Amino acid sequence: MADTAKTPHLISLSGHGEVKQTPDMAIVSLGTQTQAATAKAAVDANTKNMTALLAALKAAGIDDKDVQTSNFSVGPRYDYSNNQAPKLVGYDVNNTVIVTVRKLDELGALLDKAVGAGSNQITGISFSVANPQAAEDEARKAAVKDALRKATLLAEAAGTKLGAIASISENASAPPVPLVFAKRGMAMDAAAAPVPVAQGAMAISADVNIVWELE
Repeated sequence: MADTAKTPHLISLSGHGEVKQTPDMAIVSLGTQTQAATAKAAVDANTKNMTALLAALKAAGIDDKDVQTSNFSVGPRYDYSNNQAPKLVGYDVNNTVIVTVRKLDELGALLDKAVGAGSNQITGISFSVANPQAAEDEARKAAVKDALRKATLLAEAAGTKLGAIASISENASAPPVPLVFAKRGMAMDAAAAPVPVAQGAMAISADVNIVWELE
């Protein structure tokens, strides 16, 4: 017998939800860069500065688990002036740590202490939320409502109604774009007022796709 089952008519809509949340933690990259005539002298100077920096972070209450080395490099430095063949003039050493700061009200003072301890490389700050699950769930709910609103509007405009949901899926969302803090100059006065830091708000988002049957 011929199959008399009707192929259901479907409508598929995507929805976007977004929740603003104030960051409660920051991740900052701090480093020390040194130059010297020999690799050993450059490493020794860098080690001294980094040891002082780590001690300053510890004294500021930063836990050991929140400090992680992200880069260490030693490289030659050449003089390319006067259209001459490259001439070795010394060595550069870079050592960088990623620091998680969990007390944002102390971030500005911490940056000044880091510079005073020998850090001459501050490449940026990204803000984040330690426990984003609740905000993510609210964003998911908002995304579903957004998809439902659009699907209902289109169905009514087409003279039909939404039926049962055939499928629902969540699309991977890009992480929030980190807020970037400008570099501090190497000659900054460590005794100056604490660095002003504006943490702003983060947008935590979710995207869903829902398929409905049409009645």
